Amino acid sequence: MVNIAHLIPVFPFLAFWLNIAFGRRLGRGSAYVSVGASLISTVLAILVFMGLKPGGGSYELATWITIHDHPITLGIIVDSLTVMMLLVVTIVGTLIQIYSIGYMGGDIRFSRYFAYISLFMSSMLGLVLADNLLMLYIFWEGVGLCSCLLVAFWYEKPAAAAAGVKAFVTTRIGDTGLLIGILILLATGHSLRFADMGSLPGSEILMAVAALLIFLGAMGKSAQFPLHVWLPDAMEGPTSVSALIHAATMVAAGVYLVARSYVLFAMHPLALQTVAIIGAISAIMAASIACTANDIKKVLAYSTVSQLGLMMLALGAGGFTAGTFHLMTHAFFKALLFLGAGSVIHAVHTQDIRQMGGLIHKMKITGVTFIIGALALAGIMPLSGFWSKDEIFITLWQSGNPLLFGAAVLTSFLTAFYMARVIFLTFLGEPRTETHAHESPAVMTFPLVILAVFAAGLGFIGSPWCHGAFQNFLTGGEEAVHLNYGMIVFSTALSLSGIGLAYLLIVKGFKLPGSDCPCRNWFIRLVENKYYVDELYDVVFVQTFHKICEAMKRFDQLHIDGAVNGVSTIVAFCAQAVKRLQTGLVENYLLMQAGGVLALLLFILGKLCRIF
Repeated sequence: MVNIAHLIPVFPFLAFWLNIAFGRRLGRGSAYVSVGASLISTVLAILVFMGLKPGGGSYELATWITIHDHPITLGIIVDSLTVMMLLVVTIVGTLIQIYSIGYMGGDIRFSRYFAYISLFMSSMLGLVLADNLLMLYIFWEGVGLCSCLLVAFWYEKPAAAAAGVKAFVTTRIGDTGLLIGILILLATGHSLRFADMGSLPGSEILMAVAALLIFLGAMGKSAQFPLHVWLPDAMEGPTSVSALIHAATMVAAGVYLVARSYVLFAMHPLALQTVAIIGAISAIMAASIACTANDIKKVLAYSTVSQLGLMMLALGAGGFTAGTFHLMTHAFFKALLFLGAGSVIHAVHTQDIRQMGGLIHKMKITGVTFIIGALALAGIMPLSGFWSKDEIFITLWQSGNPLLFGAAVLTSFLTAFYMARVIFLTFLGEPRTETHAHESPAVMTFPLVILAVFAAGLGFIGSPWCHGAFQNFLTGGEEAVHLNYGMIVFSTALSLSGIGLAYLLIVKGFKLPGSDCPCRNWFIRLVENKYYVDELYDVVFVQTFHKICEAMKRFDQLHIDGAVNGVSTIVAFCAQAVKRLQTGLVENYLLMQAGGVLALLLFILGKLCRIF
């Protein structure tokens, strides 16, 4: 069954072409084409999982090009990491597409939406299956293209069009670094296969630089500081797009890239430390911003940046299984949260949580499933997020670096706080504005229920109660996973304290001491303005670029255009002077000829006189 893995991306790709070619004729049938193709890919992924042998393997489809006697092949890698990602992408992608049938039902570009979603699914699955960096890069760019198309899907809205451009430009920075890193590996190691990364020849310094450049690509896709600015703005796209691309799968591609290239990073401690530091900064910064955001999608967007930072932090600290375990659990409960937010927006037509309240009474399925997802994200036992977060804590504690452990602890506390804040303001309490909320149709609530089941129970496969089945599956070992009661108590108390603080501030109206302190107010303004990163970029890059363009424009107008226009002016002046000789009278022309002959004779006579 493993040998059919290359067929998994084919069916969504065919669905893309069918919807592009016949979408208008198919109408709503285009959704069934995409969902059907995604279901087939899901079944194939399950079959590959069932047929996977210990250690996995890879197989070549064809030789693409040969560079200096070193062939670049089109190949497929099928191991436990690949299969895990295949199952996540296909299951989450299928459920979100089913949800989209209801969410996008009245959109005039319904078939185009499903065409783009199918192309994204195909690109993401191809990225996961690629057995070398160059093949991964091709699908990596395909995923980036789909992200831009779907973020700017409602391009008639200026904000959506600008967000699509911003996502495209920002991620291109990381992609450029990734491409340069690939070229360095090809030039020095003569191989781009992931299986060869542990034995690549070449300079240690060049290999470390290549690893850092590859991580730069991961920073762009996974929205890590300082390339995180595109993800919150990408919420201008449909909420179902946010769930699929900007929460569960595409942004996870950066984490997957680091995990897939982990041997290369592990061989160069500087690269691994950089991954951990950038992850820690991203986790804390984004979590603090989420605490002050009032747009429900923006809260979840910054939460995504923060959780991806937590995964990078774990990977950078040596926690390969911890980071990938959280990658898997996060995909399900974050997709659930985004779809739940979409259901709320679909019902109340606002994204401001300050204008909501008491929605659980009118939207019971949405409310209950959203709360399950939020508690899983907050790390409440025994939901899935608890087990993956707990393993990250244990990994960071064992790493012996108190700063990295403290970053994870602070991130977890803030996560529990801002998710509890969203629950209290959105679903509990009394309505703060008059809304006519209603539960979403079954085609939208069915995926919520399924995702809630995964969000609640998926973590057990990595818990000590299942003897660390996920960890053993991922590493191919038989390592025992023991309950760490001290960490369980600490982690639970940390999450409950974050929820308790939100309860005191939001429900009870308690005010923290020093609320009038100028330093506190300054810090809150700093966080509310997202640490002025966008403004800094605007001053340093955007405005500087505009000034350079203006200077080049003036130089072009003054010197380049001036020279060209000067030549044309001289020619025009001469033409004006010469054209007066063209009178059209024959006698004038004869007179000029006679004058010319006379001048020539006088010239000749002058020469003769000098000679004699």
